[in-house]
Amino acid sequence: MKAFEIMESMGHEQVMLCCDEAAGYRALIAIHSTRLGPAVGGTRLWTYASDKEAFIDALRLSRGMTYKSALAGLPFGGGKAVIIGDGKTVDRDRLFHAHGRFVETLGGRYVTAEDVGTSTLDMDIVRLETKHVAGLAARSGDPSPWTAHGVFRAMQAAAHYRWHSENLSGKTVALQGCGNVGYCLAKELHEAGAKLIVADLATERVQRVVNEFGATAVKPERIYHVAADIFAPCALGAVLNDETIPRLRVEIIAGAANNQLREAWHGAALQGRGILYVPDYVTNAGGIINGCIEMLDWEPAQALKKVNAIYDTALEVFALAQQQGIATAEAADCLAEQRLR
Repeated sequence: MKAFEIMESMGHEQVMLCCDEAAGYRALIAIHSTRLGPAVGGTRLWTYASDKEAFIDALRLSRGMTYKSALAGLPFGGGKAVIIGDGKTVDRDRLFHAHGRFVETLGGRYVTAEDVGTSTLDMDIVRLETKHVAGLAARSGDPSPWTAHGVFRAMQAAAHYRWHSENLSGKTVALQGCGNVGYCLAKELHEAGAKLIVADLATERVQRVVNEFGATAVKPERIYHVAADIFAPCALGAVLNDETIPRLRVEIIAGAANNQLREAWHGAALQGRGILYVPDYVTNAGGIINGCIEMLDWEPAQALKKVNAIYDTALEVFALAQQQGIATAEAADCLAEQRLR
C-alpha cells in the first residue's frame, strides 16, 4: 500500500498510527484539513477485514468531514479516528483511556466525538485524558436526533425540487439501518405521514420500528429492490455501487450513512438513472452542528436553526448541478471546495 500517494491524492495533512498493546488498542487518526479550523470528526470502532481497509476508511471519512463542515459554514476542518476491534469483546474503559491519550498528543488539531460503534459514555472516558472531545452525555449529548432531523430536512428539500411539494405524507421511504439515527428518522417520517419499509442486520432493531411506527420489514438484501419514493441509507457506506444502483426503484436518495457512493462516478450513474441524490455530507451534518453547542457555546435554538438550513444547502446543490449539467455529488464538492478556498 502506497500510503503517502493515497494521502496526497485525497489531500490529507496527517495520519497517525496508534497502538497500546496492553489496552488492546490499534487505531488510526486521520486529519484531512485544518484550513478552516481544528479537524473535527468522530471515532469509529469497527472490525475491519484488513489494515488497508481501515486506512482507506479513515481517509475517506475524514475528507467527508472537511467537506461537511465547509458546506455547513462551520469553522472546522475534517478528521476521523478508527479503532480496529470488536466492540463486543474489548475492555472499553482501557480502550478509550488509551484513545484519549493519543488524541491529547495532537494538541487540539483533532477533536473527536462518538460515531459508529462508540457512544457518549465512551467519550466521557476519553474526556478523562483530553479536553479535545465533544458529544459528552452531560453536554450536547446523543447527536442522533439532530442527524436524523437534518436528513429529514434534506428529504423535504429533495421532495420540493422533484415533486414541487415538501410534504412527505403518503410517500414511501425504504430505510436501510434502524440504529440510533435510523430509529429517530423513522419516528420523524412516521409523524410526517410517510410509509416505511425497513431493513437491518439486527432483527430487534427492525422489530422496534415495525412495532412503533407500523413499518414493513424486508430482508437486508431486499431493500434495494423495493418500490419506494425515497431510499434512505442509514447504515454503513459504499452501498451505492455497480451492483445496487441498477436495482433501485426510487426517485430520491437521502440518508445518514457516510460515503454512500462506492466510487465518485456512482453519482453520475444515479443521475443517469434519473435518481435525485442528496450527497451524504449534506444530509448528515446535523450531528456536527449539534456539537457546536459544546465546541462553540451555541444555544440549542441556534444549532436547530443551522440544522434546518440543510434544506437550503440541498437546494443550492441541486441548482448548481442543474446549471452546470453535473451530478449532485460533484456539485456539492464544488461548493465545498469554493468555501475551502
